[in-house]
Parts: sequence; structure tokens; C-alpha cells
Amino acid sequence: MGNALSFDQAAAQVLAELAGPDATLRAEQLEAIRELAIHHRRVLLVQATGWGKSAVYWIATQLLRKEGSGPTLVVSPLLALMRNQVAAAERAGIRAVTINSSNSDDWQSIEELLRGDQVDVLLISPERLNNPRFRSDVLPSLAASVGLLVIDEAHCISDWGHDFRPDYRRIADVLSGLAPDVPVLAATATANKRVETDIAAQIGSNTLTLRGSLDRPTLHLSVVQVPTAAERLAWISSWVQTHDGPGFVYCLTVSEAERTAAFLAGQGLSAQAYTGSTPTAEREQIEASLNDGTLACVVATSALGMGYDNPRLAYVIHLGSPSSPIAYYQQVGRAGRGLVDAQVVLLPTPTEGEIWAYFDSTAMPPQAAVEQVLAALSTEGSLSVVELEALVNLRRGRIEALLKILDVEAAVEREGSTWRRTALPWEYETERYAQLAAARRSEQDAMRRYQACSMCRLRFLREQLDDPEVSDCGRCDNCAAQSNSGLLNPGGAAVPTETAKAAAVQFLRDVTVPIEPRKQWPRGLEARRGNIPPGSRPQIGRALAFGTDPGWSEVVAPLFSAADAPPSTELLAGLAAVLKAWPWQHRPTWITWVPSRSRPVLVEGLARGLGELGKLTVLNAVQRLRADAPLQDTMQNSSTQAANVIEAFSFGQPNGQPFPAGPCLVLDDSLRSGWTMTLVAEGLLAEGASEVLPVVLWRRP
Repeated sequence: MGNALSFDQAAAQVLAELAGPDATLRAEQLEAIRELAIHHRRVLLVQATGWGKSAVYWIATQLLRKEGSGPTLVVSPLLALMRNQVAAAERAGIRAVTINSSNSDDWQSIEELLRGDQVDVLLISPERLNNPRFRSDVLPSLAASVGLLVIDEAHCISDWGHDFRPDYRRIADVLSGLAPDVPVLAATATANKRVETDIAAQIGSNTLTLRGSLDRPTLHLSVVQVPTAAERLAWISSWVQTHDGPGFVYCLTVSEAERTAAFLAGQGLSAQAYTGSTPTAEREQIEASLNDGTLACVVATSALGMGYDNPRLAYVIHLGSPSSPIAYYQQVGRAGRGLVDAQVVLLPTPTEGEIWAYFDSTAMPPQAAVEQVLAALSTEGSLSVVELEALVNLRRGRIEALLKILDVEAAVEREGSTWRRTALPWEYETERYAQLAAARRSEQDAMRRYQACSMCRLRFLREQLDDPEVSDCGRCDNCAAQSNSGLLNPGGAAVPTETAKAAAVQFLRDVTVPIEPRKQWPRGLEARRGNIPPGSRPQIGRALAFGTDPGWSEVVAPLFSAADAPPSTELLAGLAAVLKAWPWQHRPTWITWVPSRSRPVLVEGLARGLGELGKLTVLNAVQRLRADAPLQDTMQNSSTQAANVIEAFSFGQPNGQPFPAGPCLVLDDSLRSGWTMTLVAEGLLAEGASEVLPVVLWRRP
């Protein structure tokens, strides 16, 4: 009894240093700390966001260090989490440091502190485990001395999880280097039974799993259907104006987040974007402004997701659904940690499914493509990603993602900037990858059902996480409607004005979409090599719409699935406005078009309509030579895309007359890689055009 009391008191003392004298430990927290610090167990914590999982490893660290154990190693996926954790450690007198991509100048001094046992906690990203120098110079001695291993956001370790990260597989190397009596803690709020079983098996054969209720009594969930992109922007603007912050607006893409933040800031609201592209110093400034209350709203991607802790966060809005109810639960869990009530609102978008599909495409490619990559490495020896791109029909991003997976599975290895095939056998696990793809589709279907369901929304999410203690929350929009309780439907609180809607429409349609010219031929081409001479390149062009971005894309995208037809007055007016806003160096005098195999009436109609509006000479100056060539959309990287359009066109007027003096506008329906426009510009310039100015209906990502 005396020992138990002594242990409880010691744990409570560390907690007071971390969170203040009024903080108390849950019974389950105390149990987890005891299993780690006293019994040196391997423990998996599956507990709700805001439950206090990080307190478990901070307290266990202090107790273990007092007993003479080595430092704690925390593997954490996000820099925001690391900064929060280091700040929390300092308050409790814990010496915590981090090695990550943003502090490379400090690595040597940190490694010296580790060698001198002057560090209590080292936080690293999983990517650090994939760094060859860290693996060879730091990890072996660290694994031999570590007193506690913590795997934060541990669902990332399972490829069945909603946010699997290949670099997390390297944790197996750390686990294999640990002595049997070194405790291990894996913690997550987002693991269903399948993921839980997978994690537990990976960290040890005798893992203790402590799973609690995933109820979040402070969250009020709702779904609001808003018909257009402009109205959704206006809705969010109205919400931020009428609700106290701080709050988050989550977006599915970097461009969506930056666009939404720009609109809110333009409406005079205190809002900033936080994405994977945000510089480190700016991220730290945003986090500090959130914490001190000077920033009302952050528009973020999942880069500001796992691990960020702000007890004052009053709302989370999603502009577009994450692809999984489990990921959604994890993100909305940022809110309501220290508040009685926090509002959670989902605004579905018609393009979210396309974005899910894009991110799905970065998973394991088809077997034939993988075997192509492995065969190229086996035949050619060491190759760079650029050299591989010339040999296989895969996008560069997919090649890089594939190599990362194959590297973790020891099928390939990196040598500086090149990759080579190892001698180890490797087989494509067809059945497993098919099961993973099916699981992803099931999660996406569940997210669609969440949007449309009439049952308790929090219950729905908890059931997706296999929470054994589910019940109706009594707080969401569906529960309120069924009980006639008079509770406010959060979505009804934001009513944008017609003026706000009009401002949003104008904002979205005024976006400039530049088209940068290609300046170098891709490697692997026989017919073209090296730099593209300036005199053979087009000028910087313009597009009306970009990808799935709202505004003109909502008008343009349906044209690509509809029957070919002449352009509408609205479409012509939109392109005319693009040309009017174009800061010409030399105004064009004539216009031609790239002949389309699927939309010839639309494209020629646009060219002739613009010619009439702009008083430009209209010429049929580009002729297609290979009507049976593969469609450009089937080409996946620069090398195959460029090769597919070389010698695909001829140029000149049918009567043999020279081109008119002055720059030429060249119209195309869509532009993806830019190689069609590059080859067309080269041909027109070779035939005497003075300048080529590309104008495109739809710039596709």
C-alpha cells in the first residue's frame, strides 16, 4: 500500500508541474503510467482526443528517469505537436528536444547532448527514421539506451489506418533494437478494432490494450448542405463574423485553404492559412497567435491536425469531407477540450470525391507499374527518379511514393539521389492491396452515409471506431431535431447576405490562372534534348478555370462530360474577361486553336467567338496528323506526355500564305502537362509566328 501511495503521489507531483495544482489523473491514466514505469509493459492506449494521452508519457518519463532509465524517444508525425510538447515539457522541468527538418543547424549539438545523457525526451518525426545518416549514426546508440519508446498517433503505423505513413514502418527497426524490458507506449484516438489489433501485434506479443469511451460531451455536430462554392465561402465568412473563436476551418487541399483564408482576410476577418506549404516560422507565428487569442480563425489542411492542443478552440468547420469518418473524428477532436460547448459543422462539396480519388492514387500503384519500376532498376542499375520517369508511365509523385514503400520493405535502397534494387526477394501482395483499396472505398462510403444519416452523428462516428459504449449524444443536429428540444442547429446560425454571396462569386471568378511555359525537355527523349530555346517557347499564358477550384470550374468541368456543343455566351464572356485583364506586352493580332478530338465544335467556336469579340484574325493554323494516337490523358509523366505529341501536328495556312504580323493566341480546351501547347508553340514559331500566347479553358492539375 505504501509503495502504491508513493507512486500515486510521485505521479501527481509531475502532473501538477505539467498542468497546475488543480489537475488530477484519471484512473486509466494512472494504470497506464504504472504499467510503463513500474512493470515496463508495452501498452496501447486507444482513448478519445483530449483524454490526456501525452500526460501519460511525460509522467512515465519523469518516473523512469528518476530510476536511472535512459531518455524517452517520441515518434510524432507533426511539427505542431512537437512544439506543443517541448513547451509542455519545459514547464515540468523535463529536458525535451526535437530533431526535425526545420532545425538542422541544431542537430549536431542535440546529438552531443544525447551522448552526454543531457536529454530526457527526444521527439522525432517518422521521416527522421528514414534518414540514412540518422539511422546509421544516431539510432543504434539511441535504441540501446532509450528508457521509453512512445509512438504517438499510432494509427499511422497500420496500413489499415486512415492515415498510414510508410515511414512509420521504420519503427520496427527501433523496436527490434530495444531490450525486452524497455517499456513502449503506442497512443491514438482513431483506431477501430482491426487497426487496434494490428498495432498491438506490431509493438509486442504481450501488449496491454487500454481502450476507453470515445464520447466527446462538449461537441455539437451538424451537417449543412450549401449548394455552390461561392455560397459556401459566404457561409463561412458569416460564421466567423458571428462566432467567437478561435476556430478552425479545414480544407482538403492547400489551394482551397489558401483561397478560403484570402477571402476571409479580404472581408476584414482575422484569418490565416496553415498548410504543408506554410514556412516553419509562419506556422510558429500562427500557433502563437491562436494560443494568445489574437487570431480568430485558421484555415488549415490536415497539416494542423493530429496533436495540436488548444483548450479554447470553439469550433471546427470542414469545407469538404475527409475521406474517412475516423479521420473526421480525429480532426473535429481538436475542438471543445476546455469548453462547455464547441460547434462542429461539415459543409460537403461536390468535388470531394475527386479529391479522395486523387489521394487514393498515391497508394500502391498497379502490379504492372511496380514490376516496371523494379525491372528498370534491375536492368539499368542505380537510377534517379527523373531517369525512372523516362522509363515507366507513372507520375513522378507516384514513383517517389512507391520507392518509399519499396525502401521500407527492403526491395530497393537509396544511394544519394539514386535508387537501386536490392538482392532481397519481393512479391506484389495482390490480395492485400485489393483489401486495402476496398477498405478505403468502404470508409468513403461511410462518410457519404454520415452526411445523409438521420441517426445521432457522434454515435455514427463512434460506431465506425468500434467504440463498445456508444449511445446517442443528445446534442447533434439530428438528436436535437428528433427530441424537439429547441437546441440550436449550429448550421442555422450562419446566414450569408446576398452582398456576401456576390462578393464570393466575384472573388472566385477573378482568380488569375497563369500557364508557365516548359523550359526544358524531359530526359529520355530521342527527338528533343536539353533546354528549350526561348525563341521556341510560348509566352506565359492564361486559363479560365483551374482543376476543381470553385468559380469557373463549376461551369467548365461539366462540359467535359457532356456532348460537344457550341460555347455559351457566359463562357465566351468569361474568356473575354481573362483576355481583357491580361497585361500584354504586345497585343495579339490573330488566333488559332489546337484541334480537339472530343470537343471540336466547342474549341473552334470559342476561337471564332473570341476572334470576333477581339477583332482578331481567325486562322486554322494547326492540323492534327495522328488521329489514332493514344489520348494524352493516358500518359502519366513528362517523358511519355512529351513523346506522345512530338510530330503529332502540322502547321501553316492551307493556302500557304505566311502568318499575320503580331502575336498569336492559341486556344486549347484543357492543359494538363503543358507538352501539347509546348509542341504546338514550337511548330507555330518555326513557321513564322512572332509570339505564341496560350489561352486555355481548363488548367488541370
